[in-house]
Amino acid sequence: MRNRPLFRAAWAATNLLVAASLAALLYGAGWEYSTRRYLKGFADAVVPVNAPPEQKIEAILEWMHNGPRRAAAANPDALDTRDPQNTLNYRQLLNFCGSATNAFINIALSSDLQVRRLLLLTPNRTTKHVVAEVLVEGRWVVVDPAFHALFRDAHGRTLTRQDLRVPAVLAQAAQRIPNYPTEYTYENFAQVRLERVPIAGAAIHKALDSLDPSWEEAFNWSLLLERESYTLLMSSLVIFCFFLVLRLILAWYGDHKLGFSRVRLREQLARAGMALLSSPR
Repeated sequence: MRNRPLFRAAWAATNLLVAASLAALLYGAGWEYSTRRYLKGFADAVVPVNAPPEQKIEAILEWMHNGPRRAAAANPDALDTRDPQNTLNYRQLLNFCGSATNAFINIALSSDLQVRRLLLLTPNRTTKHVVAEVLVEGRWVVVDPAFHALFRDAHGRTLTRQDLRVPAVLAQAAQRIPNYPTEYTYENFAQVRLERVPIAGAAIHKALDSLDPSWEEAFNWSLLLERESYTLLMSSLVIFCFFLVLRLILAWYGDHKLGFSRVRLREQLARAGMALLSSPR
């Protein structure tokens, strides 16, 4: 290998990247575990465990509206709005639609509800409002955490986004919500707005739509996009797998094409184990 400096550099860099991504993966796993423990305790204190889904939703909204006194941040813009410990505990963040929806989604998921976020878009596909959808008896009903509202019609029936696309139905439901803005309509919506990705976002979105128009529905993106610890866990897992495969490819190439004789990882671990467990002479 000494006669192949380029391969040696690639091998060393790959090993370093495998180790770094593994460290990030372990850190992400620990962070996500502690986040889930925190949220589970939070949810158990707010939501009745054996209640039906609608009652759980109402319990979360009631806590958001009339919960205990919360801290006020001196600079809310400096807070990480994807960290549940921030969105659940600062008064200002529970008033913003994005961070309020983040708080609702995290508690709802920890209460065994199936929930996802929904972005309401302008005709130019910019976000004008963020709400949540919760699966209740086979229907994805709309919840607006910022206004502490579960959308219902005049008969008390919960409403889906398809229902709310009808202007008369939306107007009727909005009458039950004080000061609800009329511009929050449901003609355009998305669960993932790839247009935020610089340069290629719109093209990627168009390509995915052409391959599978239902790609947004095929996977619940909310946890990946709304919880920072889960994002780190999954991204580090993908990166670790990528560099691990790259290491295997380099190892195969070195063994079979370049004829290198190297000490394999399992042999190194076996030697380390023997050295650790063997009695001193």
